[in-house]
Amino acid sequence: MVLEIRQADQSDRDAVARLLDVAFRDDPVSGWVFPDPEHRAAVHGKFLGVFVDVALEEGRIDCAVDGSAAALWLRVPAGDPDAEAAEDEVPARMRAAADPDNERCELVGRLTGAVHPTAEEHEYLLMIAVAPGRQGEGLGTELMRPVLERCDREGLPAYLEASTERSKVLYERLGWEVTGEPVRLPDGPLMWPMWRKPQG
Repeated sequence: MVLEIRQADQSDRDAVARLLDVAFRDDPVSGWVFPDPEHRAAVHGKFLGVFVDVALEEGRIDCAVDGSAAALWLRVPAGDPDAEAAEDEVPARMRAAADPDNERCELVGRLTGAVHPTAEEHEYLLMIAVAPGRQGEGLGTELMRPVLERCDREGLPAYLEASTERSKVLYERLGWEVTGEPVRLPDGPLMWPMWRKPQG
């Protein structure tokens, strides 16, 4: 498969946020943050839209030209207090944007942020989404391939948090390994921090 990829810009912001919304609406973490399905339908896109804004401001978004998939990446410098401080602001932004009375909006980001490695510069796969009708076709793998190949050429690690067992297995096939203990959301699902060393 040859997937045609382009880099998103501000004009793609709402389309990418809609794609994240539909792709993750039934994700276990989204269900934990917003247990009521009707409420989730109303605010979930606003919640994930903050990730889109952060990636447009500070990273990059690679999209399939046909709109079927998008990957949000941030380059995280080694031990940069400013970057850590900026990451600390994101959970509060998500809560304020989507559901100010819902502390889970903020808690999920605080818990994952607490285990995010900072010793080495790395590419952080913030989110990757494939349209529900296109999942299982290998689009996500193809979308990640150029960045992972660049990581391998530059000797750069990559990091992500997997939110399902299924996605964890997919990432393991691409060279990621679970690092440390899973993040346990209170009375909720697990998230697996995963680290990918450059492949030789």
